[in-house]
Amino acid sequence: MKTRALSLLTVLIVLSLLLSACGAAPQSGEPIKVGGIFDLTGATADVGVPYADGLKGYVDWINAKGGIKGRKIELIGNDYAYKVPNAEQLYSQYVTQDKVVAIQGWGTGDTEALRTKIATDKLPFMSASYSANLVVMADAPYNFLIGTTYSDQMVIGLRWALQDWQAKGGSGKAKVAFFYNDSPFGKSPLPAGNEFAAANGMEVLEVAMPRGATDLTPQLSQVQAFSANYIIIQNTSGPGSLAAKNAKGLGLNAQIICLNWCADENLIKLAGAAAEGVVGTIHFAPPGTGVAGVKDIVDYTKSKSINLEEKGLHYVQGWWTMAVMAEGIKRVLDSNKPITGENLKAALETISNFETGGVTSPLTFTATDHAGNKALRLYQVKAGKWESISDFIGAK
Repeated sequence: MKTRALSLLTVLIVLSLLLSACGAAPQSGEPIKVGGIFDLTGATADVGVPYADGLKGYVDWINAKGGIKGRKIELIGNDYAYKVPNAEQLYSQYVTQDKVVAIQGWGTGDTEALRTKIATDKLPFMSASYSANLVVMADAPYNFLIGTTYSDQMVIGLRWALQDWQAKGGSGKAKVAFFYNDSPFGKSPLPAGNEFAAANGMEVLEVAMPRGATDLTPQLSQVQAFSANYIIIQNTSGPGSLAAKNAKGLGLNAQIICLNWCADENLIKLAGAAAEGVVGTIHFAPPGTGVAGVKDIVDYTKSKSINLEEKGLHYVQGWWTMAVMAEGIKRVLDSNKPITGENLKAALETISNFETGGVTSPLTFTATDHAGNKALRLYQVKAGKWESISDFIGAK
């Protein structure tokens, strides 16, 4: 009897080991927890709210379809009001209390401040910051960028400006004013911009845009005195629209180029006629372009009575950022491994030429490069709408 009991115990142990090897445990129906650090009331809430709504929308959409291989995503999101200490507090809560496996973040200052913790905790982190500092692998091995870096956007914008200057028969050096949010986000692309300008004989003036300003005429007067031919704006669309209106009021003829957070539907809505002709470095297709990658978004928002035209391209941006994280989670589950930060990082690093239905250029991550998107389309405001004026182009 005793021998028989031992034999049964041995069989059970072997079966347990086999089931473990086959990955039965990781396929349990427990939700997959992802943290969310959102700006819903802070300085960048004008673009932060639709972006967060896009993240939430994708989660609701995929969960309604049964989740990822039967596992639903639980997005635990909170407002940090664009304050770094709040982001650090939320991060600590997500890691120690909520036990999330990854985080969707937001700003440059907070994402850069969290880099060391993210690396130590081995927690994959995607955010709406496209600072080039976040793709330095030695400092940020667990950060993944879905959008084109601000530095690459700056170079693409400057290259277009240089070509435009030459095409118009401009004499002497083209003069460019960098008009930027006075924050780590705003300053992020300045080194790359200065380097490109110096190498290509362009003169540069840097002018900070004070936070909360209701009139940018004093700052634009500096641009006017500099006789700038081009103004590149690194800010959100609220201040960007104010700059466009104030520039028009001053009679400035400089061509405005908006980097991605300034180049959206809100700029057109707020700036009105002053937005006409503005060029934008847009790395996520606006919903009205009709590319294949927005179809599910259009169908979902209609079913939920969400005004996608009002939410705009930042909703698409949030949706597809979450979709890429979900693809990494799916690949972990396909490999019959548990969902851990290390396994998710490794899975994301297998993504190669991942298609987003034309919303972005194809995305690729490797173990040595987490800048997944290296190209974008240039758009220009024509008759009150963003129209594509280029195919996908890269900084190099």
